[in-house]
Amino acid sequence: MTATAASTWEMVVGLEVHCELATATKLFCGCRNAFGDEPNTNICPICLGLPGSLPVLNRQAVELAMRVGLALHCAVEPSIFHRKNYFYPDMPKDYQVSQYDQPLNVGGWLDLPDGSRVGVTRAHMEEDTGKTTHVGGGGGRIHGADHSLVDYNRAGVPLVEIVSEPDIRSADQAKAYVNELRAILVAIGASDARMEEGSLRIDANVSMRRAGAEELGTRAEIKNLNSVRSLGRALEYEVRRQVERLEAGEPIVQETRHWNEDEGRTSSMRSKEEAYDYRYFPEPDLVPLAPSDEWVSGVRASLPVLPADRRVALAAATGVPVTDPAVGTVVHQGLDDLVTAAVEAGADGRLALNRAANELAHRAAPDPGAFAKVLRMEGDGRLTATQAKAVLAELVASGGDPEAIAAAKGFEALEGDVVAAAVDAAIAAHPGEWERYAGGEAKLAGFFVGKVMAATSGKADGKAVTALLRERLTG
Repeated sequence: MTATAASTWEMVVGLEVHCELATATKLFCGCRNAFGDEPNTNICPICLGLPGSLPVLNRQAVELAMRVGLALHCAVEPSIFHRKNYFYPDMPKDYQVSQYDQPLNVGGWLDLPDGSRVGVTRAHMEEDTGKTTHVGGGGGRIHGADHSLVDYNRAGVPLVEIVSEPDIRSADQAKAYVNELRAILVAIGASDARMEEGSLRIDANVSMRRAGAEELGTRAEIKNLNSVRSLGRALEYEVRRQVERLEAGEPIVQETRHWNEDEGRTSSMRSKEEAYDYRYFPEPDLVPLAPSDEWVSGVRASLPVLPADRRVALAAATGVPVTDPAVGTVVHQGLDDLVTAAVEAGADGRLALNRAANELAHRAAPDPGAFAKVLRMEGDGRLTATQAKAVLAELVASGGDPEAIAAAKGFEALEGDVVAAAVDAAIAAHPGEWERYAGGEAKLAGFFVGKVMAATSGKADGKAVTALLRERLTG
């Protein structure tokens, strides 16, 4: 596929994210909800669908599902459960209890760090299926397998399926959506969202249309993507596959496709089912679910400050646009309170954001007062950027006073005439490079900064050196 061909098409993606809820027990019975237990030990007549057993709805699961909906700006509405009928070993009842045309949460949205918004069609409750493992034959698929093993521990675990509008236009935006959604689910305590354990799984609906067209193309659904990386790779592959077919005049078939991580490609699983294929009908053993206004209001009031609101607050505190990547990174790392405290203590907002985003990733946060002092020392010119990073690293590792750490490392600020002399010496030693720099090769500024830093044992301020180089050009 050529770049020109790709540019004439637009990707349209909607995601279905299945999120296991962090309840103690399953959705309709008292069996333990836990990952990693011995297979087929967390089961009972209810989650096995044995004759005569009756489900009882888990109140905690309903409350967590409402938290999800409210965090996604959905309306919580009266709902009913349905039986979704299909025949496969992972559900011993031969049906799955889900919500069909009257879901619990409807009509929300999710704001991403880049400022874009993705609509949320619905976030409905359902029970998870068991896990089937196909053994032998390679690839973990039923075709060619020697035998299959079924673990029903997961059958009946409470799920919320979050269905987005087809608002996503790139693989990067899809990944950002899932990352933001995961952050929200964890923040509100609804799920651990561990994709490696299967508590968050993604189905992606992908279609292509001509750039500028309004009508949607025929979609293919990619099932059970279990990492953000796999989601991005699968979408990129599927776009290439569909565009190549469309450019060749071949139709896109509406179907369900499997993503092979090792081969980096999708392959056809089955023709796409429609709602009528599942023969939905109301679950006769469960009454309608209609949370009271008081219950909904209480759940809404219990929600923490969500990532999008934290980004807005951090941007206001630092004076940086809310769409700046550093703002999103700092909030994702949970360092926004640290940065805000540093700014309140007199640190520069942009500098505080950059140091937190780049130097504190995956590290313990330092004392806020000490962090602010390092930033002030750098902002006042008492530490160079390199020195400030070294002091910050020591502060994170061992604590202490930034001024004492700087003194112990010999980080005294250089006098201006010492730096100026080093700049003049570097220019004199490299006349050819200076002539090229003066002629417009701006990248050679880094060459001279490096020479000065070497001559001063890294004590010169890079910004001051750059300013002196500009002065020498105009002097």
